[in-house]
Amino acid sequence: MNFVAELAAKKCLVIGAGVTGRSVEKALKKFGATTVLFDEKLSNTSDVTNQIPDGIQLAVVSPGWRLDHPVISKLKCSGIEVISEVDLAWKIKQVLAPDQRWIALTGTNGKTTTIKMVESIFKAAKINGAACGNVGETVIDAVIADKPYEYLAIELSSFQIEWSNLAKYEAVAVLNIAQDHIDWHGSFEAYALAKLKLLKQSSKVILNKSDPELSRRVMADSVIWFSLDTPNAGELGVVENLLVDRAFSLSPAQANEISELVDITPTVPHNILNALAAAALALAIGVNYELIKSGLKNFLPDHHRMELVINKNEINWIDDSKATNPHAAIASLLANFNVVWIAGGLAKGASMNELAQRCSSRIKSVILIGADRELIAEAFKEKSPAIEIYRVDQISDAKKLMEDVVFQAINIAKPGDTVLLAPACASMDQFNSYAERGQLFAQAVKALV
Repeated sequence: MNFVAELAAKKCLVIGAGVTGRSVEKALKKFGATTVLFDEKLSNTSDVTNQIPDGIQLAVVSPGWRLDHPVISKLKCSGIEVISEVDLAWKIKQVLAPDQRWIALTGTNGKTTTIKMVESIFKAAKINGAACGNVGETVIDAVIADKPYEYLAIELSSFQIEWSNLAKYEAVAVLNIAQDHIDWHGSFEAYALAKLKLLKQSSKVILNKSDPELSRRVMADSVIWFSLDTPNAGELGVVENLLVDRAFSLSPAQANEISELVDITPTVPHNILNALAAAALALAIGVNYELIKSGLKNFLPDHHRMELVINKNEINWIDDSKATNPHAAIASLLANFNVVWIAGGLAKGASMNELAQRCSSRIKSVILIGADRELIAEAFKEKSPAIEIYRVDQISDAKKLMEDVVFQAINIAKPGDTVLLAPACASMDQFNSYAERGQLFAQAVKALV
């Protein structure tokens, strides 16, 4: 009997009642399983381990749960199989769509932009594929779709990779590794190792040569590297105004044009790297250069990712609310000059020292909000003490906070400056999401500037 048929006889515990958990519950019920949805946020007792129902045969866990959570430990000690949503999707895919091919992408920053570039290439090439995972629909929803996809391009967070052991990929790409989610993984080393675990699950590995952590940690000859430099044989890179491939060409001596730099929006260094990674993933499954160029040219970035809200009085107001860690904020800051920088929120255990050191020449003033704002203030006090720091307190709701922030920026910014919301922190201390943070910033700018 195959795995899908066996589900009809199983009592399954779905751990986590968020988006992923609801998708898992729907899939299990579709195949006849009995499901129990479990989430400690819905519990009225502190000892949630006593609420595990009897008779559970399979537990499927949402990625935000730590591997050492007492509930997970108790299930494993009881001999109950505990798997992730991605691995459940893989097991079901093996039965329903054995020819479906998976490619995957991870990195501290740029994941969503890059995987959506891949999706845009799919559309240009008329490939029956979908971007899913940490973006758009869940992997399990994509796998059980009424019309099976031929390809899935999966964006994976460090949590999802940590939890996944079964899935196999045609190709994986890693964009970068920098401090993020230290609070969940326990250390930067553990976080980095979680990202790199993905390399063992793929036949083709595509890595950013210009990322110091990747170039230091990975030495394999079989790696396909990409960078902003002129590519060596077996690499992708940039030659003058062209993105160029020397990894998938017919011979090592041959270089093929992928696209022009002007095809990439916005044309900033980190986004060129995103485009090279997306192109490499597409080339790994046989998409031709002309269709990749078309897909990249048609792609438009997400809201809240280096999005120009307005240019008024020679001042750019830019929303990069999606820059939720220092590494993302550094990329955003280094793409601009004379920056009035709006930052702060939940730092998730990350250090701000590198940012303060590398970006001081671009920053004119810093406006700080949020729970961990003093972490940023201390980093600048030590690394760049000459930069003016302003603090804006939350007096009432999030809308009023952002209006106060924009009003402060209006008083500081002069012609030639850029006011940049790139917080280097998560948003949940003062906003519902990074999207709400960006929306309120854009609304305040349009109303007040």
